[in-house]
Amino acid sequence: MKTLAIGIGCRLHSPAEQIEAAVRAALGSHAFDEIGTIASIDTKAHEAGLLEFCARHALPLKLFSREQIAAIAVDDPSSPAREHLGVDGVCEPCALLAAAATAGSDTASAPRAVHASVASATAAVASITPNTRNAQLLVRKTIHNGVTVAIASTTAHPVGEQTNNDPQEQDLP
Repeated sequence: MKTLAIGIGCRLHSPAEQIEAAVRAALGSHAFDEIGTIASIDTKAHEAGLLEFCARHALPLKLFSREQIAAIAVDDPSSPAREHLGVDGVCEPCALLAAAATAGSDTASAPRAVHASVASATAAVASITPNTRNAQLLVRKTIHNGVTVAIASTTAHPVGEQTNNDPQEQDLP
């Protein structure tokens, strides 16, 4: 069952292989085929590596605005995300927002999925933030080679704390 929402933050021009490695590392005991959606900030709408990763695995990409992301509390704020994007984090809020949007919340409040295409992407971002009350982080922000990943769901149960000692601890840009 596809119950996982994967929030991703990445530097500009991060290749699909790097994003995939980060996602696989964050999944831990979860299976790749449990992924229902990928989510990120709307400024990543044309990020080739992210689009290629989604297309390669036929995963929808949900994009959220800075305003939607800023409405979600982040326990461990990211200085690079704050500096470059004006938000405290990307992967955790996006994972929570996508999980809530996917869980059957009002379709008027959910962003439309972007079917990833390396050639072109058009993103529609809703102006209303999905209610994340029932969404929970299963895997908090993990960092793998400059790509941040968090996993959320409204149905799955949390796994053990993920730790990552990657020296390239940078959230975005």
